[in-house]
Amino acid sequence: MTNKQTEIQDPTTQYYTGEYPKQKQPAPGVQAKMDPVPDCGEKSYVGSGRLAGRKALVTGGDSGIGRAAAIAYAREGADVVLNYLPDEQQDADEVKALIEEAGRKAVLIPGDLSDETFARSLVHKSIEALGGLDILALVAGKQVAVEDVANITSEQFQKTYAINVFSLFWVTQEALPHLKPGASIITTSSIHAYQPSPHLLDYASTKAAILNYSRGLAKQVAEKGIRVNVVAPGPIWTVLQVAGGQPQEKLPQFGQQTPMKRAGQPAELAGIYVYLASQESSYVTAEVHGVTGGEHLG
Repeated sequence: MTNKQTEIQDPTTQYYTGEYPKQKQPAPGVQAKMDPVPDCGEKSYVGSGRLAGRKALVTGGDSGIGRAAAIAYAREGADVVLNYLPDEQQDADEVKALIEEAGRKAVLIPGDLSDETFARSLVHKSIEALGGLDILALVAGKQVAVEDVANITSEQFQKTYAINVFSLFWVTQEALPHLKPGASIITTSSIHAYQPSPHLLDYASTKAAILNYSRGLAKQVAEKGIRVNVVAPGPIWTVLQVAGGQPQEKLPQFGQQTPMKRAGQPAELAGIYVYLASQESSYVTAEVHGVTGGEHLG
């Protein structure tokens, strides 16, 4: 595998820069059916043993950012549990094969994080499967674009909060008694926590909640030697965008409003998730890391 990570390249043209074809999938969508298929580092990420022997749980690990993190974790030496929805099995099977190709253990646990009973059981199933947990990479999210607040249903609003926010509480609360000093919790916010889009009112507000929950939790558990950090992506080409996350008319120019004039690819976040899980970030907690193509946070 060629180590593209170490080659100097122009970041404005390193990944896809063209317009995206209009396309729509029923939620939650399948990455394998996207055009173009997102780059999650399948052919480019090269590990160096930075997470040797670690045990990771990745939610939303079948596609997009979660998939990129899971692939990177395995290639850095970690065993990985993937959580995803049953409809995403095709993508999850691909990730499982990539993890095993890296010589690590892959465990698939499908289920809906908006169900408290399942979310809590996911922690215990992961610990049983891997023999412990060192890394929680909580990436799974729900995003549905609605132009007018009058058309957001209570069902959608509650479901978005259940998946994006409540599950964070359930999973971390259940996991903390089992985490040892050196463990890392990584949550996933968004640039929308700082610059909310008018058509993503429920999603954007959950991302602000994730930010504050994570920072507060980080201060609470720091003395236990457990770190909590946040990744805040900008426009990243994932299946969320074609499964209702963006209005169809906005898809062709998706990401082109950034200073880099393109959307990001999930592979471009893998290194951040590895860094925050590794000892390299030993003095970093309660921090937010933006990956936004120049659309700065704040």
